[in-house]
Amino acid sequence: MILDRYFGWRFARAFVTVFGIFALLVVFIGMADTLRRFADDAAGFGQILRLSLLSAPESLYQILPLIVIIAAISMFLGLARTSELVVARAAGRAGLRLLVAPCIVALALGIIVVTVFNPIVAATSRQYEADVAAIEGTGSVLAFSDTGLWLRQGNAAGQTVIHANGADLSGTQLSDVTFLNFGPDGLPQARIKAAAAQLADGMWQLTDAKSWPLSGDGNPEALATLAVTAAIPSSLTADEIRNSFGTPSSIPIWELPAFIDRLKAAGFSAQRHQVWFQMELSQPVFFVTMLLTGAGFTMRPQRGGKTGLNVMLAVLVAFGVYFVRNFAQILGDNGDIPAALAAWAPTLAATALALGLLLEREEA
Repeated sequence: MILDRYFGWRFARAFVTVFGIFALLVVFIGMADTLRRFADDAAGFGQILRLSLLSAPESLYQILPLIVIIAAISMFLGLARTSELVVARAAGRAGLRLLVAPCIVALALGIIVVTVFNPIVAATSRQYEADVAAIEGTGSVLAFSDTGLWLRQGNAAGQTVIHANGADLSGTQLSDVTFLNFGPDGLPQARIKAAAAQLADGMWQLTDAKSWPLSGDGNPEALATLAVTAAIPSSLTADEIRNSFGTPSSIPIWELPAFIDRLKAAGFSAQRHQVWFQMELSQPVFFVTMLLTGAGFTMRPQRGGKTGLNVMLAVLVAFGVYFVRNFAQILGDNGDIPAALAAWAPTLAATALALGLLLEREEA
């Protein structure tokens, strides 16, 4: 038990050390990239530093599996250099038995990352997008709630808020839709309700529309007009609507199932968010996979000058597994394979291969 705690502590210490080094690198690289991006927007140093710190958690989150394998390589090389692995084996501990405590620590770190660090990344990502939108003068045009889909559009003549109970996958065809027009002074001008609305070039084309004027002193219902077809000018494009869905990483994992349900209820495809949710659930197991991969190449006495070769092979295999996992995620996002298969198949396959490598080297 004491030996297990020791190996678990060594891996946790290696992980924290590598994480800290990469955190500093990510902040400095992010600051340089932010300076280059907003050099023409008159952003002050305080804003640049704030944006760099806000973007750092998401960047770190994406490379956490690689941090795990580098920490594993660092730990096993250190144990081999001090002959602690030899002593542990001489005490009767099998190689796989030595990995139990580090695997438990890796699994626990993965659970903490998904349950605690993920919401932090989502919050900082949303704040980063909001700050960038404030600097660039842009913003999201779309939002979801339990009451349906909400859009907004506007120009110098005023703003229009759009509410729909249903939409197609692109968000350009709405059903049971209501338009609320506001003037430059922020006062309501008109309310228009239609059975359907389709976004065309520079306008919404309405079907079975009814319009109530709200700017006069008369009775809006008495002044209401009906039209089989109508048109409302629009500054929106299909690309703007699609881009306003937001990245799945900007939604905390605790809120993601409800957001997926709202997407489906509004008529949109939630495939990308479902794949991301499954990827997050498989993250702790993937941490263990990275640990086992690193152990397969470096958990042995390093003789004959093969240390560099083993480290290089471990990193290359880890990058290969990471690439295959991301490729499977892309296939899942496109709907070519089920979400659960995209997330779990590469992880479980890589775990089996790593265990096979460990068993083969253990026999050797």
